[in-house]
Amino acid sequence: MAERTTVVYPNPQILAEAVAARTLLTITDLLSEPNRTRVDIAVTGGTDGNRVFDAMNASPLNDAVDWSRVHVWWGDERFVAADSDDRNAKQAREAWYGKLVADGRMPAGNIHAMPSDERNLESVAAASPEQTDAVLAEAAAQYQRELIEQLGENPALDIAMFGMGPDAHFASLFPDHGESEIDDPHVLVAGVRDSPKPPPLRLTLTVPMIARSKHTWVFTSEVRKADAVAAAFAQRNNPHAPSSYADGEELLWLIDKGAASRL
Repeated sequence: MAERTTVVYPNPQILAEAVAARTLLTITDLLSEPNRTRVDIAVTGGTDGNRVFDAMNASPLNDAVDWSRVHVWWGDERFVAADSDDRNAKQAREAWYGKLVADGRMPAGNIHAMPSDERNLESVAAASPEQTDAVLAEAAAQYQRELIEQLGENPALDIAMFGMGPDAHFASLFPDHGESEIDDPHVLVAGVRDSPKPPPLRLTLTVPMIARSKHTWVFTSEVRKADAVAAAFAQRNNPHAPSSYADGEELLWLIDKGAASRL
């Protein structure tokens, strides 16, 4: 288990700018390594994630990255229709990578969005819990197959970025919901039914997949997250505070003064 390093920034905006700069510099550094052909990053959504996308767009470092060699994944996704505004991938496309693709700097094939729910609303409403679980399981298996096809039998991400909610969840690993306790190294992606945060259906990377990452970064801001940060720091691998399971070769927590106020 990696030792946790914590960096505290003055406010949410400076935090976002720092995460953006760290992301762009780390990608550039990794791409400069001999014999490296690509960098694979998992991004996140939410308020903090979208602030980071905005800061990346505004950074002069953005122009230094060879985006043609960067592949984008997601740590979790809302299992809804592909065109839903709830989709993390749609938000990220509009806030960040869509322009890179449109400008020809990033091939569309470098975007590895999690599967969407292709059922109509009537089918979703009529589905039994068992049918829903089967649909989620197939979607999770599909994304796991893509990870293995792209990254090999033991896939690992270079950078895995996560926000954290006021309940201390990260990815779509929620308190006392069971998915954070999946420890089978062969289960890399899981479905989530009855998420305590809407929408109710989710897909998420599992802790074993996240822990393989070269760089795992959890970032969060504002005093309303302070109790959750304190809970995550109080005990590692605590199912009541799933972000305490965050791990990787490097584990960074990047937070602002508000989020750090209970430490």
